[in-house]
Amino acid sequence: LLDVDSHRGLNPVPDEEVLELYGGTNHVPLEEVSGFYGKGPVMKQFMDVFSIPEMTLLAAANDYFNSNDIEYDPGHLYKDVSDAIGMVHIKGYMYKWIMQDLEKYILRGDETYAVLQRLASHGKKLFLITNSPFSFVDKGMNYMVGKDWRDLFDIVIVQADKPHFFNSCGKPFRRLDSNGDLQWDKIKSLDKGQVYKQGNLFDFLRLTGWRGSKVLYFGDHLYSDLADLMLRHGWRTGAIVPELEVETRVVNTEQYAQGLTWLQALTGLLERMQMHRDPESKKVLQDWLKEREELRAVTKNLFNPHFGSIFRTCHNPTYFSRRLCRFSDVYMASISCLLNYDLSYTFYPRRTPLQHEAPLWMDQLCTGCMKTPFLEEMAHIR
Repeated sequence: LLDVDSHRGLNPVPDEEVLELYGGTNHVPLEEVSGFYGKGPVMKQFMDVFSIPEMTLLAAANDYFNSNDIEYDPGHLYKDVSDAIGMVHIKGYMYKWIMQDLEKYILRGDETYAVLQRLASHGKKLFLITNSPFSFVDKGMNYMVGKDWRDLFDIVIVQADKPHFFNSCGKPFRRLDSNGDLQWDKIKSLDKGQVYKQGNLFDFLRLTGWRGSKVLYFGDHLYSDLADLMLRHGWRTGAIVPELEVETRVVNTEQYAQGLTWLQALTGLLERMQMHRDPESKKVLQDWLKEREELRAVTKNLFNPHFGSIFRTCHNPTYFSRRLCRFSDVYMASISCLLNYDLSYTFYPRRTPLQHEAPLWMDQLCTGCMKTPFLEEMAHIR
């Protein structure tokens, strides 16, 4: 389904224009949807916090060209912006800027230390696999955890080149000395206290024996961090979604709870009353339809006035939400959320009602109907 919240630069594109581009429907053709890693021939999925500056720069540049009547090819603009963002990482500018002002960019250091210390003190094996260089990791972890941060981890791997780390066996592990210089010795074991560069998951599994559901891996990118581990290797995965903090705050407000309750009730009333054809009933139904549409917009705008929730488009889960549920066993706003649970706590999967099942929906409770209409009459159908 197509979410018709599109922008050209900084200005919204009329719904009619967007629908016309897609043949007058809300359907996005399969061939235009991105591939497995969020990249495809037409659409690019922006899936993590690093996408925010890229989207912002794309919108600002697009708006500048449009505002100044400068002719341009959107494909060229996307490629140049994407290359520029990539260069910030490759040449190390981002790492340099963050290290110059750690207090501004690094949050929850005390909580991160508390989580790692708690896990390590209870005998859990901890490992770090990151695409960042060691100099950046070391300075950041020194700031958050302390100079002895490496004592908390059994294995530290930097510049891993994820997601290729998880699906390619071409790059061997290399050890770094205390100065961060590469060594030439062949890696026969992954030892605590050492720092390794590159490598691949197949050698990691062979050298550690850490396989299957006994491993819980946390990452903040669904494709680069979690997808391969979940689908190909059977690891348990946890997704870090910082936006969840705002989402849960909104969901727990009285305004949202009341709005959602009445929205569900209205939907149930419309379903059950639509068979009445007299003029008075039709008038009531039209009023309810109008109120329902207004309420849908209000509850959506509580999350974000431009795009709504990142997890839901009204009653449908977003593409991101569906991928999140597919590639992660649990998700949370921060790793520090684990401090709220005992280490032996079990997260049980929630049963999601299917369309043909008869759960106690909120609208059924609100309208006094405790069963699905016509379910008994349909019971004889096989």
